[in-house]
Amino acid sequence: MESANIDGVVLEYEKSGTGEPVVFIHGALIADAFLPLVHATDLAQAFQLIVYHRRGYAGSSHLDAPVTLPQQAADCLALLHYLGIERAHVAGHSLGGSIALQLALDAPETVGTLALMEPAMFVGETADSYRESLRQGAERVSQAGATAAVDGFLSARWTGFRAPLDRLVPGGFEQAVRDAGDQFTHEMPGLLDWQFGDDDARRVTQPTLSILGGANDLPGTRFQDAHRYLQAALPNVEGMVIPGLEHMLHVQEPGKVAAILADFWDRHPLTAQ
Repeated sequence: MESANIDGVVLEYEKSGTGEPVVFIHGALIADAFLPLVHATDLAQAFQLIVYHRRGYAGSSHLDAPVTLPQQAADCLALLHYLGIERAHVAGHSLGGSIALQLALDAPETVGTLALMEPAMFVGETADSYRESLRQGAERVSQAGATAAVDGFLSARWTGFRAPLDRLVPGGFEQAVRDAGDQFTHEMPGLLDWQFGDDDARRVTQPTLSILGGANDLPGTRFQDAHRYLQAALPNVEGMVIPGLEHMLHVQEPGKVAAILADFWDRHPLTAQ
């Protein structure tokens, strides 16, 4: 990966392919979760793909204080400008999906479309329990250690994750353990403080695709609550449920997710906006 030093913040990034630009914003813990989708599919034949490590991950700047979602959205915007990109498709997973929504609010002229894969949102009946589970993250690191905390976090989101993760994202688990301190201590408070309500949703007018893993399309899951909320609250949204997949859907089936994304971007080109 290359490195961009933007006002003292270092962000590692990789750019490949040609065509309309797409920036991928990864979720919590697995910094390279989008690499199977970028490297093992033919997306780069039709689009310019940008993946990067957010603050606190791998070789990007480490965190010594909590970072807010507006700050993380500003990082993504600054990286795009550093690369000379004024408008892009934006795809985000989990916490990265929340950052993508914030970016759409803060820089609507830059966000051409949004693809949201189970964004981290506090909505519906699961809002309080989801907040509480995140608050417990830092305690798990201090009490049980980073390895146990990461294992518990990922096991709750991808059944039997370890073997396929090691195969599809080699070294991903070990990197997550190294990054866990920053993630649980300094990143989660920013998510817990994030506010996104109906007034915000009405401002997100870009074509938006909300993707839900079919294994999470169940009453009482925060994934379904977020998916339903987005479909009800955003002005220009379409929904997609992919049967059988869990939260790390873009790692589990990168080819299937890539095809869905490519179809969405083809139907909503930047040149037509």
